[in-house]
Amino acid sequence: MHRLKIVLVLITSICIGNAQNSFIIENVKLFDGESIIESVSVKVEDGIIKEVSKTIQPTDKDEVIDGKGKTLIPALSNAHVHAWAPNSLTEAAKAGVLNVMDMHGLENYQIMLKQLKDSTNFARYYVSGYAATAPEGHGTQYGFPVPTLTKPEDAKKFVEDRVKANVNYIKIIVEPWRKTLSIEIVSELIKEAHKARKIAVVHVSRLEDAIDVLSKDADGLVHIWRDQEMDKSQLKQLSEEKDFFVIPTVLTILKAIESLGEDAETYLTKKQLLAEIKKLHDIGIPILAGTDPPNLGINYGTDLYEELKLLGESGLSNIEVLKAGTSNITKAFGLENTGYIKTGFIADLILVDGDVTENINTLNNSKIIWKNGKKVKL
Repeated sequence: MHRLKIVLVLITSICIGNAQNSFIIENVKLFDGESIIESVSVKVEDGIIKEVSKTIQPTDKDEVIDGKGKTLIPALSNAHVHAWAPNSLTEAAKAGVLNVMDMHGLENYQIMLKQLKDSTNFARYYVSGYAATAPEGHGTQYGFPVPTLTKPEDAKKFVEDRVKANVNYIKIIVEPWRKTLSIEIVSELIKEAHKARKIAVVHVSRLEDAIDVLSKDADGLVHIWRDQEMDKSQLKQLSEEKDFFVIPTVLTILKAIESLGEDAETYLTKKQLLAEIKKLHDIGIPILAGTDPPNLGINYGTDLYEELKLLGESGLSNIEVLKAGTSNITKAFGLENTGYIKTGFIADLILVDGDVTENINTLNNSKIIWKNGKKVKL
């Protein structure tokens, strides 16, 4: 019955369309994915950004929207989720989160959810398929069968199977609180992912494992380590030798540590975790915003704002925080023509009352959200 409901939602959502429109947002403060532009106009036509300039002469077909006192930013993305049903993607879209990166789930459900990508009221859905893990390892405890690896030679078939399932990237789990993959298996998985022209991202919780997988050319970490601080000279050497990004999921980690009670004393404090993020940023490592819902009761929408606020608390400027939730993600995951407000890009936009570039909390204000130039139903 659950499967039938998903199929019906898919059919309904794909069949219902909205007429393309043309509109101009005038006199708005713009964050274009890289920088801030004061008092500018943006024209959208047939779902594409047609012009960004100081003044745009409207035609009879253009709706004109006054942007005075508002901020226009690219739609947000969430670099770490686990979505199980269409309503997860709707919750994301209502908060202006129009791209989500799923990091482990049922591939047959993922195939169906990906079909919602062109529907206005659903976030676009990108997937890893099944994450690579060991028998009885993290990721096997959720009640559905998961392929596992026991030796380096298993990596080739695992990646081939994920490619056949049309995944967007390869997710690998290194989590020593359960049985976990050896560094030799991880190394082969990364090599096979790159042969298949897929990026490889790795779940870690320990600094030692983070250093090991990055030394084997992992493209990104989907959590920041939480057990000890990295030496600055070690980070500097690593950043000079390797290109990688980090999705700290600090909101999730803080909630997880809080739930441990007295055992939390063995982990980094909030202040230390935020300092690690700032350390990464200062040396040039891209920081991507992700929240890992629905773990620990985290939602798919507005809790991303909380993650962005925490990144701000770490010492990132508001511009860098906004990049972490927009262009940093689309660039890292190779999402084309989105994450920026520039001519020729898809019109995925958020128009917010107030100045988001001065105060991230402004994201909670009244807003209009467009996906492909069509208004998302809030």
